[in-house]
Amino acid sequence: MSRRGLDRVLSLRKTLRIARWEVARSAGTLDRQTVALALVLVAVGAIVGPTVVAQGPGLDDGIYRVGVEEDSPYHDVVTNTSQFVARPDDASAAALKSGEIDILIPERGEPIPRPTRKGQAAYAEFRTAVQEYNDQLMGNESNQSAAFPVDVSLQYESRAGSALTGGAGSGGGTGADGGTGGDGGTGSAAGGGSDGGQAAGGGGGDGQVQAPQLGGSAIVSGSTSGSPSNISPPFPFASLVLAFLFIVPMNFIIQAYGSTIINERINRRGELMLVSPVSRRDIIAGKTLPYLAALLVITVAIAILIGGTAVSVAAVFPIALLFLSATFVGGMFARSFKELTFVTISVSVFMTSYVFVPAIFTDVTPIALISPLTLVVMDLQNEAVTLGEYAFSTLPFYLTSLALFTFGAGTYREEDMFSQRPVHQKALDAIATRVRNKKTVALVTALFLPFVFVAELLAIAVLFIVPPALSVPVLFGAIALIEETAKSIHVYAGFEYARFERSPKTAVVLGLVSGAAFFVAEKLTLLVQLVQLQELTLGQRAYPEAAATDPVVVIGLLLLPLGLHTVTATISALGAQRSKRTYAAAFLLAVVVHVVYNMGVTQLVP
Repeated sequence: MSRRGLDRVLSLRKTLRIARWEVARSAGTLDRQTVALALVLVAVGAIVGPTVVAQGPGLDDGIYRVGVEEDSPYHDVVTNTSQFVARPDDASAAALKSGEIDILIPERGEPIPRPTRKGQAAYAEFRTAVQEYNDQLMGNESNQSAAFPVDVSLQYESRAGSALTGGAGSGGGTGADGGTGGDGGTGSAAGGGSDGGQAAGGGGGDGQVQAPQLGGSAIVSGSTSGSPSNISPPFPFASLVLAFLFIVPMNFIIQAYGSTIINERINRRGELMLVSPVSRRDIIAGKTLPYLAALLVITVAIAILIGGTAVSVAAVFPIALLFLSATFVGGMFARSFKELTFVTISVSVFMTSYVFVPAIFTDVTPIALISPLTLVVMDLQNEAVTLGEYAFSTLPFYLTSLALFTFGAGTYREEDMFSQRPVHQKALDAIATRVRNKKTVALVTALFLPFVFVAELLAIAVLFIVPPALSVPVLFGAIALIEETAKSIHVYAGFEYARFERSPKTAVVLGLVSGAAFFVAEKLTLLVQLVQLQELTLGQRAYPEAAATDPVVVIGLLLLPLGLHTVTATISALGAQRSKRTYAAAFLLAVVVHVVYNMGVTQLVP
């Protein structure tokens, strides 16, 4: 065996030994009460989870009060709809006027809503409920072709024209006549009379696609076939709930992981590790391995339980890695358990929001693919996941995790571990330890790219529902702040820690190096083409080179950023080599230049 191979074997043995020590130490801190509480939480989740998936969120149960007599033909409609509460004793005009009920169902005539916004909403819900009740009765008829003479199957397609779901249109009538197919029956209890027919016809019987209905026991709510009134877009509510089950255990694991990191710092137990013949890489890997293995085991168990495949496990793994890496950095930066609690909660809230919110739009927009949970939802819906989609969703998570562990390892030394420096000062320490010359400046700039990519995708996800007139300028400002920070903060840290000579010449050289390195690394963001993110307005503004079609424009958009990044990075570096205040002023100037450039260059893309 070669010397390098022997070193790797020894390093692996040291890592596994540290991992074994970590498991033994962590297991010894668990008492019976903690284990019992964990088992109770697991049991509650196992009981409540399937109920939520099967019955929907139930947030609006009993929200509307309806005054209806028990002998009214509408009584069954009200009692069979979860949003309504039947109030037979209050079926009077006085009760409606006093606000005791939201809708009054008189013996004759149309239902009367209370003249408020809630009353109007209750009336709209009532009309929909009547139609659904009529459709249910019609569905029980033996002659279905007479009950529903028109049958429709929708086929959803992307803007490019490629089919997303299978299915073909069929039916016994034309689309124009399909509007009356769903409510043509008058044999329902609520359909006798003109008011019944009017109420039944107000819920989308014209064949238009309605808003998604939450709930239901299917993996994806909504339907793409049947009578026109039953057609609704798919909404993966159940899949989202099941996918969210993967995230819940991570919040508990990172608490234990962060505690073991800061415990060694506060009690100076890590000092023995620092003086031992073990590298920082082996120490960090050994302490992280048990928690990563625990998350992997839990992920596999949940995937088996809910019917997921290896795709779900592969999609959740980088999320777990990012949770641990962010917690590791928080544990190295925090000065007390109280500060660590704040850090871990912040990490948990941010990460949960980042991976869960975009997945809501799985069936709506490609922006959902910025979250690996979208891949889990697709897997639970039995949809194929391509290698490009997996790379787009997970590669930023892998790279960001690597960067966080790298920067956190920079503070795994005595002068940082056992000091009480502020968090921002330790962050500069972590960055400064990686900066020594021009080459390392370029490497650190490239190392910041995953943070830039994740932050920009998050900005697009947050702003894409806002009208472009407002969202585009805000997005330009966010992009400028993110990118200028990534190009200059390590240069500032290098000057602050005397890594470089404070001179304009040095600042110009470092600015050019950082800007050029960022330009090269930034071209990786062209991965957006793999998921057609450029179809979105904000995607076109954030990545104009991916949306352009003219070859001359494409070449220009690929080369112009080189000048932008080198100029703005040099401006910030010139300020950084003087003082903190000068750096702040130069940084703001670089941001302004960047925003002006973005506003101008987007005019080149039609």
